[in-house]
Amino acid sequence: MEPIVPTKPEVFSKIAATLAEQGFNVVKEDQTRPWGGFFVLDESQTPQFAAAYFPTVQLSSLQITQKLSPKILIVAPDKRLSWQYHHRRAEIWRVVSGTVGVVKSDTDDETEVKAYQPGELIVLKQGERHRLVGLAEWGILAEIWQHTDAENPSDEEDIVRVQDDFGR
Repeated sequence: MEPIVPTKPEVFSKIAATLAEQGFNVVKEDQTRPWGGFFVLDESQTPQFAAAYFPTVQLSSLQITQKLSPKILIVAPDKRLSWQYHHRRAEIWRVVSGTVGVVKSDTDDETEVKAYQPGELIVLKQGERHRLVGLAEWGILAEIWQHTDAENPSDEEDIVRVQDDFGR
């Protein structure tokens, strides 16, 4: 018998409820991404977010500049984010639920997909090529953007897509 895979609205509703229970203020929610979507949380709550989702990481070790931005990423089963990198940020991810795949490389050439389990950390350097891959189930990750340019913080436009399944 096939396992029942929840719908995107069901997954987002559950995550929204969990974030509300934890006292986090969602400043943006995006369910329109073809690969899943994300929640952006209030940056003033970064210390609480780091304590909840990155308990083994010292907040001071995350700060390249004084600005950090917390997010929750949601990747759908069998979907891939673009093969991409960023000019103005590094990132740290922690798998919250589901097994996810990640590809990382210092060049434009993709390497093999490595599976990560709940609780595992993924560290992405500024400029490092990376791709998040949904495997058999919905993958939920906590993410902190580590801004590398205090005068020009990273944003959703700071994505250089090397390859994209959705033609973006």
